[in-house]
Amino acid sequence: MSDSYVIIGDGIAGASAAETLREEAPDAEITVLTDEGESLYNRILIKEYAKGKLPEAPISIHQEDWYDDHDVDLRLNTVVVDIDVENDAVHTHDGETFEYDSLLLAIGGTPQQLPVENADADGIHHFWTFQDARNIKESVEGAETGVIVGAGLLGIDFAAICGAQDVEAKYLMRGDNWWRYALSEEGAEIMHEAMRERGVEPVFGSGVDHFEVDDDGRVEAAVDPNGERHECDFAGVAIGLNFNTELVEDTPLALDDGIVVDEFMRTDIDNVFAAGDITTFNDLILGERAKNGSWGSAKEQGTIAARNMVEYGSEAFEWVSSYSITHFDFPFLSFGHPTLGEDSVEATTADGEWRRVALKDGKVVGGVLIGDLSPQSAFKQLMREGRDVSDQTDALMEPGFSVDDLAAPTEQ
Repeated sequence: MSDSYVIIGDGIAGASAAETLREEAPDAEITVLTDEGESLYNRILIKEYAKGKLPEAPISIHQEDWYDDHDVDLRLNTVVVDIDVENDAVHTHDGETFEYDSLLLAIGGTPQQLPVENADADGIHHFWTFQDARNIKESVEGAETGVIVGAGLLGIDFAAICGAQDVEAKYLMRGDNWWRYALSEEGAEIMHEAMRERGVEPVFGSGVDHFEVDDDGRVEAAVDPNGERHECDFAGVAIGLNFNTELVEDTPLALDDGIVVDEFMRTDIDNVFAAGDITTFNDLILGERAKNGSWGSAKEQGTIAARNMVEYGSEAFEWVSSYSITHFDFPFLSFGHPTLGEDSVEATTADGEWRRVALKDGKVVGGVLIGDLSPQSAFKQLMREGRDVSDQTDALMEPGFSVDDLAAPTEQ
């Protein structure tokens, strides 16, 4: 009798798991349940669609016939309402039950809502799904003024969308600079200037106290905690994710800002695995529990989870993630965990080029590169090797840095 695998979620983590399971277990029964109404698409490209730079067609990755061709039972518009880990069964909103030998939870998160008055008004958008991108594109094309809230990697997408659609926008930030946990003011100012060139003005020491709406319930202004009023007929909110743990809160699964898994993507229940944004995983490179929401990380986690569902212990997840921003005239890349570490070094290496490397116990744990991305491979190699560079940090800032520029470990 063949094994049965159930995957909840058809994002890149769930889909890569389905691909790998079919390769590793040709005769297995594979079922994918998703509450979305369409099959796998590229979450990286949907921001280009919202900017008006791409049509819908290139964004799809798996058409529905891919699942038929690979004998994967895809159930769209299917909401899982209960997971019975004692009886190895999943129950859906329409009364169906799916039994499994192994279960993968790739259930991701939901955008956080601003806890302020009128935060659900028409014209206020969150950005997570393809349908969100469609709604944003339609809304921003008819807008004249905008407001963006959330000084992180998703917020910058809203800034780029407003800039591409010639919407004059205010980017409201609580701190003194964009992504202040990973960038100093010097590095962030490169990003600020790029925003300004596209008609998006950063506003520091700000935020949203409440939104004002017109008689039809559509947003017309954001009022910040200082009482300043910013007119807008479009607003983008990107303040983080609430991880979808409510589905498993009544199970014995361990939770810690997500579902806790080991380096093989297994939870503390032997036949239940998790992958993607939802996981708090054992980061073998960092040496502690960590989270990572990048596309590449989620894809790799799905692949590793599937291999270990077939044969537990066959391969561990060991990955240095990266995240690129391609909206501007210069490249931007973050790698590893740029917001962690107790120390850092940074430098402006040339006009419009800046880098910062985060360190923990003398080892590289992450960083940000603006303008010159050539050292990324060297920094990732140092992370994978766990090499102590505490007495050679100046070398990390040299233009054209490579690992060969460091003294050999035995010579240090």
